[in-house]
Amino acid sequence: MQAVDLEVLLRNVVQQARELKDKHTAEYNAPVNYAAIFTQSIDEYQTLLTLAKELGSVVQETRSGPVFDLGAIRTVAGRLRLVKVRQPDKTRPELGDADFTVSDYPRFKAAHLSKPGFKLIERPGMEMIELIDPLFKVRAYFSHPPLDKQLGLV
Repeated sequence: MQAVDLEVLLRNVVQQARELKDKHTAEYNAPVNYAAIFTQSIDEYQTLLTLAKELGSVVQETRSGPVFDLGAIRTVAGRLRLVKVRQPDKTRPELGDADFTVSDYPRFKAAHLSKPGFKLIERPGMEMIELIDPLFKVRAYFSHPPLDKQLGLV
């Protein structure tokens, strides 16, 4: 696997997550803020970690894997800068996820939270809305505040 393969994988995850988002919301122009690759084995995790380290630097350590600043990967939903390589987790059989920034999060939350597939996840200092559809091999998230703001990178 080469570094360009990681970029292709990330573009694929963002493309599919955008399709998921567009199927269930009217936030067609919401840009991607962050993406994660869900690895399915320790070997895949180690390989993708190595590739991510070649492309960028770690900006946050989390229990499920590090978040990297990869600069600017062009995707169908805009420039992707922040990427997590997630450790294998049986609750995450999908390819990955993408997090989109909506212009009016309170309005978005009020409009979508009661709909099928949407779930609120609360964390200290932030919250996110998760969108899962079993017809898709990815998840979509809408964080408030977005991760780039949480990390002070804006």
